[in-house]
Amino acid sequence: MSTEYQAIGNPPAGSIRFNTDSSKMEIYNGEAWWNIDGTSPVQQTGGTRGLIMGGIISGRSNQVEFANLETTGNFTDFGDLVQTASQGAGIGSRTRAIACGGTPSSPGGTNNIDFATIATTGNFADFGDMVAVGFSRVAVANQTRGVILGNAVAPQALNNIEHLTIASTGSANDFGDCTIGRQEAGAAGNATRAIVLGGSYPDASIDYVTISTTGNAADFGDCSTVIWNTRGGNCGNAIRGLIAGGGDSLPTNIIQYVTITTLGNTVDFGDRLVAKGQTAHMSSTIRGVFGGAGEKDTNVVDYVQIMTTGNAVDFGDLSANGSSGYGWAAGASNGHGGLG
Repeated sequence: MSTEYQAIGNPPAGSIRFNTDSSKMEIYNGEAWWNIDGTSPVQQTGGTRGLIMGGIISGRSNQVEFANLETTGNFTDFGDLVQTASQGAGIGSRTRAIACGGTPSSPGGTNNIDFATIATTGNFADFGDMVAVGFSRVAVANQTRGVILGNAVAPQALNNIEHLTIASTGSANDFGDCTIGRQEAGAAGNATRAIVLGGSYPDASIDYVTISTTGNAADFGDCSTVIWNTRGGNCGNAIRGLIAGGGDSLPTNIIQYVTITTLGNTVDFGDRLVAKGQTAHMSSTIRGVFGGAGEKDTNVVDYVQIMTTGNAVDFGDLSANGSSGYGWAAGASNGHGGLG
């Protein structure tokens, strides 16, 4: 008969144990013990797969494209979102990609949530609804929960934070509030912590929350360069989060990074190939990949090695680059640092 030794008191979120009864590794999410997924992107899709969802392609689009982030090359068609929208937020687990909110028309917004299985290709299906209608949100996720931060209903930036359980379907729930209203912000996170950066020009502050809990955000530090019109989310590994583009009155090619497990300010990483905001962010645990922009004139995709510093190099191109360019899209992957 196996004996299980329970931690004294309540274990903190992120605690790991070996369950001798089930012979499985488990992680505590703050409420319950969950089995640690023994699969990997290599087993599922031959490598980490990145998706770019919706955006602007000669008008607002429901198109979804994908590529293997561990190689280089052009993105190809995956399928379609349920609803045409731009400026939504992207969430990725090992198995699912989720597109949250956005705007099907300006200045309107939607509370629609769509999802698909990352290892396949095909059209998305309805997941549920956001609590609040709006757009210009960003998202961070671990394997269990997605946290969606910020919001906008033109012309106002909002401080909403919502959360959803990725493996189920249904509506999102209220999480708490950011310290200020944030729209078109940057985001980063690991399995424990979600961080939202900038998104309220000219404010350069950074907030964070613990993913497995609920409650209001707390101060993390400041951006070295104002992050505005960025669209970043869950790009990095468990240590570093990367945010590319944005800027203040003009778009920038600056890439910044934050050390997720500490508190403090962003640090300069290097430069993108193009000076753009509204860029979809994706990553494996090794590479950060940035695709497209909101300035209506690029289908460029470039990448960096997360644990180094330096300028981005060419990855390939998005397949779509209509007369209005390609931008305001949501990015997601099945291999980012929030998944361990």
